[in-house]
Amino acid sequence: MGNTRTVWEGDIAPDFTLKDQHNRDFKLSDFAGKRVLLSFHPLAWTPVCSQQMKALESLKAAFDSLRTVAVGISVD
Repeated sequence: MGNTRTVWEGDIAPDFTLKDQHNRDFKLSDFAGKRVLLSFHPLAWTPVCSQQMKALESLKAAFDSLRTVAVGISVD
């Protein structure tokens, strides 16, 4: 495996780039100056994970007021 480390709540995460659902780059550093909430959905096709994503969407206005971008990360 590559260079890995545990990231704890409150840590400044290392920069990373992932592909989004449209195959575009999502780069963490593009959101400098904002908080980014990473929400991991390991089994996005399950009811629990789909409810988790819907909850993030329903709270978007609250996240916006906190200068926070909620990002769902899934293997699918």
